[in-house]
Amino acid sequence: MTSRSPYLLGIRPHIESAKIYDAMSDEESFQNKTLRPIIKLQNDLIVAVFTNYIVKHKNVFYELSQQRQLDYIENAIHKDMKFRNSVKGMIIGQFTVEEFVLYTKNSSALNKRIMNIVKERLVSNLQLFQNEDILKAV
Repeated sequence: MTSRSPYLLGIRPHIESAKIYDAMSDEESFQNKTLRPIIKLQNDLIVAVFTNYIVKHKNVFYELSQQRQLDYIENAIHKDMKFRNSVKGMIIGQFTVEEFVLYTKNSSALNKRIMNIVKERLVSNLQLFQNEDILKAV
């Protein structure tokens, strides 16, 4: 039976700006080597999941000012445990077994990094959430 690790590593995008240095902490190295490529790979799914989140919460998001929309994203990422766990699962499910072992050694700090990167992705995609017609196509 073939290991799934080469397949997982093979489909991840390469991020030029994600540098790895000897002086980096283990968490920062893991973030640049593993988390950022996985989250970039999962971007369309993350957008679709957040779109579904908006719909499930009665589309209130669309009635908010831009600043309140940013607060809405922050709240979903940091306070809604069901949403948070769903997003973490989408990321962790893309780990190799070796990466999962590294993740378990410091999952709390790495979870914070995951959520911050996902939040940045949602904020950078905010314009996608402005037009309900675009969301129906996702």
